[in-house]
Amino acid sequence: MKHRNTKTFARRNFMKKIALSLAAGLAPGKVLNAQNHAKESDKSFVPVMLTPYKNNKSVDYSGLESLTDHYLAAGAKGFFANCLSSEMYDLSPEERLKVTETVVRRVNGRYPVVATGSFGDNIGEMVAFSQKLVDIGVDAVILITSHFAQEDEADDVMIGRLESFLEQTPAMVLGTYECPNPYKRVLSLDVLDFLLNSGRLVYHKDTTEDIGHIRKKLRLSQGSELGLYNAHIGSAVASLRAGGAGLSPIAGNYYPEIIAWLCQYADDPAKKAEVDWLQEKVRMMESRITVNYQLSSRYFLNKSGLNLELVSRRATQPLTDDQRQQIDLAFAEVQNWKTSLGI
Repeated sequence: MKHRNTKTFARRNFMKKIALSLAAGLAPGKVLNAQNHAKESDKSFVPVMLTPYKNNKSVDYSGLESLTDHYLAAGAKGFFANCLSSEMYDLSPEERLKVTETVVRRVNGRYPVVATGSFGDNIGEMVAFSQKLVDIGVDAVILITSHFAQEDEADDVMIGRLESFLEQTPAMVLGTYECPNPYKRVLSLDVLDFLLNSGRLVYHKDTTEDIGHIRKKLRLSQGSELGLYNAHIGSAVASLRAGGAGLSPIAGNYYPEIIAWLCQYADDPAKKAEVDWLQEKVRMMESRITVNYQLSSRYFLNKSGLNLELVSRRATQPLTDDQRQQIDLAFAEVQNWKTSLGI
């Protein structure tokens, strides 16, 4: 089905901010500067942001600013605040807003910031919270797919609830996220087609771990303004080469500069061997580093120069000595990758 052209509507400002990663006046693929003649990709690393805490488990907003700066320095071209990695279900409504606002202010319009808005016991409450996110300056409000239907409910029920949400938010730019909590509801092609025809969908965080289904989504969304951001590190490069807009994996909370590099060079024929080599490295690394994710990611980031407390509202156990040792070894290995690739 042909979808409406929304270039003058939903995604114009969203994509304009992504384009700010390029040198002034240069389009994707043009020379960035005379020093390195690097080609700028139109693929974007959009981190799924952690929420730093103080020792008493209150939100560390200063730490969040430092973390945002770290992502920026690593090459992020967008930000997903108030997501599952942010422990959104463990934040109060006020904290969700303040966390998002902190990121919006720190990024200061340079790149798009998106955040989850579909909180509430009914569509009206979801609309009200989503509007608060718009008021603080997010570029798109993210809808959790499983917030719009129970696990045993059919797609037509989900579409009906989404339609109600859309009717009450006529000017709101939107995204979707196949969040595994409360349960993972993969966006079917029928539901995706409905959303695409609203002309308002700009971001989709895909967690299917199924490159075949990803390719179907990409084919369906051709000609629309939707950008698909793959969360699955094992199919990262394949999704980028198939037309995905970027990556939003949890690996970006360990080595964001590596994920940004993959986005930069996935389509570069001159870098194909290095990209394929790195894809296999990050695939194999994933299971080693993501045990006790909320704490191990903080520990890894601290080795990169941050000063985050090893505190999480979601983690039930502290890092063990063995987990720390695994991260130490992984960190050293990643430094070797960076040396080999000139990162």
